[in-house]
Amino acid sequence: MTLLLSVLVCSCCGDLKDNGQNIPNGGNGYSAKDGVAYMFDGTTVPKIHISVSLEEWNKLLQYYDADHNTSQSVVCSVRYDKAGDVTEISDCAIRLRGNTSRRRPEGSGGQMHQTDNTDWKHCHFQLNFRKYVKDDAHELHGARKVILKWFKEDPMYVRELFCYDLFRRAGVWTGANAAYCQLYIKVEGDSRETYYGVYEMIEPIDDRFLKVRREQFGNIDGYLWKCSWGADLTSLDRSFGPDTDSGQSFTYELKTNVAEYGVALAQLQDFIKKLSGKGDESFAQWIPQVCDVPLLLKTYAVNVAVGMWDDYWNNTNNFYIYFDSKDMYKYKFYFIPFDYDNTLGTVKDCGVQGDAGSHNPLRWGADAGSKRLIPRLLNIPEYAALYKQYLRELVADDGIMSRDASMARISQWQKSIDGMVLNDTGEDMEIRDEPASWSSNRNYRLLETGSNNYFEVKAASIRKYCGQ
Repeated sequence: MTLLLSVLVCSCCGDLKDNGQNIPNGGNGYSAKDGVAYMFDGTTVPKIHISVSLEEWNKLLQYYDADHNTSQSVVCSVRYDKAGDVTEISDCAIRLRGNTSRRRPEGSGGQMHQTDNTDWKHCHFQLNFRKYVKDDAHELHGARKVILKWFKEDPMYVRELFCYDLFRRAGVWTGANAAYCQLYIKVEGDSRETYYGVYEMIEPIDDRFLKVRREQFGNIDGYLWKCSWGADLTSLDRSFGPDTDSGQSFTYELKTNVAEYGVALAQLQDFIKKLSGKGDESFAQWIPQVCDVPLLLKTYAVNVAVGMWDDYWNNTNNFYIYFDSKDMYKYKFYFIPFDYDNTLGTVKDCGVQGDAGSHNPLRWGADAGSKRLIPRLLNIPEYAALYKQYLRELVADDGIMSRDASMARISQWQKSIDGMVLNDTGEDMEIRDEPASWSSNRNYRLLETGSNNYFEVKAASIRKYCGQ
């Protein structure tokens, strides 16, 4: 794989310039011991070979038939081959992932595995190397889990990869790592492996995610919450609950220290009450005490620049939050971005959104009168100025999301998977420069210049609303 362009990232001043150096994966700053550096360094496209017994694979199909939202795992073995550096791990766990995108990996409901006559289907998986055996041999260079995500409704095979890379280039260290891989699955009795094609490996957001970033978070023993649709951080009339690995979903789901759920819930609900209940002056004094506001604004500048409409501000969806202390009142609150496949011009009419390229970045979702966190921050002049500065710098001619820098990175990524896209599912068999088929605007392009180039449209929109 050709090494990727890197960036020069200053501190909270937001000097987001492309410096043309060749540092793999945006220069994520992690050392080799961290696992994520080994898996996501971007120097090659590794091959992941998964072997499953016929009995266990059929269990996976039955789990899905019984509950399409199942989080049940089955036993598998994994062979990870990174340019000839091979790691083999037995007794791993594999399960299905996804919300509306969760699928049966083969056939129709009720069917068991059809040996050598299989109707394979792309779907999202998660591997857990340590679920059944908790020792160092059941880690991949320190990594314990990895998400394997197919490029659902992204004919460019690049949107989410681009976004997570851009977060890291911008110095948003709360962004996850992601990279390409090739996925193979062998069910016992089949005459050969099934090639599932090019997938995206993504770093899960869990306790290990926190541990890798111990230096930045400071304390990693706090409470991590997954926030799904309806998580507006203003209303307590939502579902709250701990992750019990049962498949039950909540608007706010506690992912760490679940035995302390009562304490964590009290802290989160008190935060929500303060966020929505404080007057403007009180909010302005309180929010910098509990939040790294420049980091959050930079996170949101990237979020808006890539056109993430299915997000917190517009659709109250797809993010995590972390409180770095168990104290009810004394903590730092961190916003963690998540799920970026429907971006870079792929958009659905939703909330106030209809065209994520040209939409006003200052009115991305709920309006200025809302009690949601981002509009409340932007009601404060110095924060609004900083947010607009980050946006302008991202799309500047020498910025990390300028048209030329963005197109160069995308071209490099696509060259790295040249010849790998054809696969045994028969799905997603070519790279095409277009948004998802259901997108409100089907005309956006990423590698064609002109009026339909997403990066040109976005830059013009930011300059229109945020100044030159």
